[in-house]
Amino acid sequence: MTKDVVVEHGESSKAPLVAPVAAGVGRAVAVADVFLRFIAIIGTIGSAIAMGTTNETLPFFTQFIQFEAKYSDLPSFTFFVAANAVVCTYLVLSIPLSIVHIIRPRARYSRLILIFFDAAMLALLTAAASAAAAIVYLAHKGNVRANWFAICQQFDSFCERISGSLIGSFAAMVLLIMLIFLSAFALARRQ
Repeated sequence: MTKDVVVEHGESSKAPLVAPVAAGVGRAVAVADVFLRFIAIIGTIGSAIAMGTTNETLPFFTQFIQFEAKYSDLPSFTFFVAANAVVCTYLVLSIPLSIVHIIRPRARYSRLILIFFDAAMLALLTAAASAAAAIVYLAHKGNVRANWFAICQQFDSFCERISGSLIGSFAAMVLLIMLIFLSAFALARRQ
């Protein structure tokens, strides 16, 4: 489609409309939003499953005396699993709203709602991943001043799994930051 644009003193020119290009960019942002949400779902559910299924048992002298390490022994790890599950559930429930943005890229209030809840989920995930990272650090390095010894020399499989579960959670944090920036960009373009 074209429209007449006055160039100078009554002369006209045929110029393309800007609206189809803007709608195309809005749809591209909405498709990227849905894609990033799916990737963040994979990261959070993977982290929750990896941490939630982590345990290791070591025999001590005999089979009757054993030491066991499992995620539920530490409240930080339990919080980590619960927070990742909550964020994963939120991301799954926010997919339909993101799909609405593909159909209607000019929707404003639903974008504001997503920004608000994405920021809240980012805060929750950051708190959980940070608390778990502190415990993982102590498991690897220990703290000589507090007489907390590193347990990763004995429970190596346990430590590998809890360290690996942090990766998906921190990746999901980065993706949530990108989702917030995408929604803010989409809103800023409409001003």
